[in-house]
Amino acid sequence: MYSTLRDGPPPHPPDAASDQPRPARRPAGLAVAPVVLMLGLTSMLTDLSTEMVTAVLPLYLVLSLGFSPLQVGVVNGLYQGVTALVRLAGGVASDRLGRHRDVAAAGYALSVLSRLALLVPGGSAAVVSGSIVTDRVGKGIRTAPRDALLSLAATENGLGVAFGVHRAMDTFGAMLGPVAAFAVLSTVPGSYRLVFAVSACAGVVGLAVLVFFVDRHPAPEAAAQPGSAAGITIIKPSGADGRPGPSAPAGTAAPSDIPAQPAMKMSLRDMMLAVTDRRLRRILVAGCVLALATIGDAFIYLRMQQTLEITPTMFPLLAAGTSGMYLLTSVPLGRLADRIGRARVFLGGFGALLGVYVTLLSPLRGMTALLCCLGFLGLYYAATDGVLSALTSAALPAGARTTGLALVQSGVSLGQLAASAAFGALWTAAGVETALTAAAVLLAVALAIAWSALRRTM
Repeated sequence: MYSTLRDGPPPHPPDAASDQPRPARRPAGLAVAPVVLMLGLTSMLTDLSTEMVTAVLPLYLVLSLGFSPLQVGVVNGLYQGVTALVRLAGGVASDRLGRHRDVAAAGYALSVLSRLALLVPGGSAAVVSGSIVTDRVGKGIRTAPRDALLSLAATENGLGVAFGVHRAMDTFGAMLGPVAAFAVLSTVPGSYRLVFAVSACAGVVGLAVLVFFVDRHPAPEAAAQPGSAAGITIIKPSGADGRPGPSAPAGTAAPSDIPAQPAMKMSLRDMMLAVTDRRLRRILVAGCVLALATIGDAFIYLRMQQTLEITPTMFPLLAAGTSGMYLLTSVPLGRLADRIGRARVFLGGFGALLGVYVTLLSPLRGMTALLCCLGFLGLYYAATDGVLSALTSAALPAGARTTGLALVQSGVSLGQLAASAAFGALWTAAGVETALTAAAVLLAVALAIAWSALRRTM
């Protein structure tokens, strides 16, 4: 595939194919494989389910259960960080078994069960925490195998586009979730359990799409077929039997005809060599350092609710606004990352997050502050979520991709866990202004460290 983080995997694995020339730029249009669309539909329905819960969870914790900012920080930290406990185990199992879809399906099923737990009468901190842990364990199990399936279905120079299209569909569901929660709460005020019930139903449908419409071992994709709608080209397997066609001579392959490498089982030794390569170490350092300055959406929305006097009924629409910006920009930023470098776009996303912190600390109020916060937050997610997975995938051979993705995602999750708990404690002890100032300064320092780690890839 590539010879740098943008341009190739490590040279030592047997399936690296490092002697291939860098492909030319992708032509206009979005070339994606059918598996990308099916995984996108699964994620869309699952995120609709998830965001219905997360959009109301901060107020549910504060107004219904009486949580303090410190307790909210611990719960938000669990939400962000508990996935690290299972990501690596799920990633290694997925690579060793070669069953990415089945491992991902198990994770989605756990998330569905977590929604049902919230329907238990007499909600308490233990029930909420147990539901969050179950949901996050499910997310930890499924994310790396799902991203590995996406990367294996993408063309070499189209990783950013594939992840961008998937994240756009995912984010459309994330945008619908808060709107659905708002509709339920507007119809039956205070009916949080009804929100949880509708959420569980959406999760079941998403799981069914994955199980019935995504093959256990999807064929590598190669040749783009013309005639698709909406500017999205559906990539079909190049062979009549679903197998990839013969390799083109060096220097003659068109960009959209270069398939991702097929998944190959690797020995544990080769997997360890791949995931400890210096390219992946740089990404891991940058991701973890930046995660330590990421305070979590719950605190951002609670602060906006305080300063902008947003009613509890309107509160879920804050997440919808963020998701709307994410939806609009995820595919363009994915394409931009493929063209100018994924590390540049990734760091720019955290610059947008710094913009959120600065806006919350500024005297801005009203609609201007609202649009700045939601716009910057949506740009942050669009420039970092899928782009980080694309950046990591390009540095790994197919046989170790799930393990490497899980390693980076675990480090990021642990960093977010620490950041959320620390921010909640600082808010409780010294006030929100002090906590936000500390977060902004820490993020500026983290950006400098991350730029130093990734500068050779730009």
